[in-house]
Amino acid sequence: MPATPRSKDERSYTITELAQEFDITPRAIRFYEDVGLLEPTRKGRNRVYSQRDRTRLKLTLRGKRLGFTLTEIRDLVTMYESPADTGAQLEAFRSALAQHRRQLEQQLEDLQVTLAEITQHEHRCALLLAERTVGAPAVRAAPAAARRRRALAGVR
Repeated sequence: MPATPRSKDERSYTITELAQEFDITPRAIRFYEDVGLLEPTRKGRNRVYSQRDRTRLKLTLRGKRLGFTLTEIRDLVTMYESPADTGAQLEAFRSALAQHRRQLEQQLEDLQVTLAEITQHEHRCALLLAERTVGAPAVRAAPAAARRRRALAGVR
């Protein structure tokens, strides 16, 4: 029996096809289904994904790359599909992006502070190791040990 041509909207996908197209595992697709991001139909024991599911999967993966949680992604995708005014949807998306930006900027600041502290500790360790390799006399051993303790503690 010859296959009848389908329009783009009628196209269906198997879990394997979507997994290959988006380079993810079928298990990930089933997980997205479990959290309500995808709603495939069933043909016997097989899942059949629509063009809508494919689009939602694409948006989900894009949202993950932007750092959104699955709950945020679900809310945004659901809002996107609603018949409500596009302006309100865009404003909600812009607000979510701004909130996410603030969170990432705070994380970046925290990372920069931590990296500066690590650099400081590395420098102190290098100084202590250099001092140790010089071979200070035994008489100066006690003051050197005290200097090392102060240096590691950040005290001068």
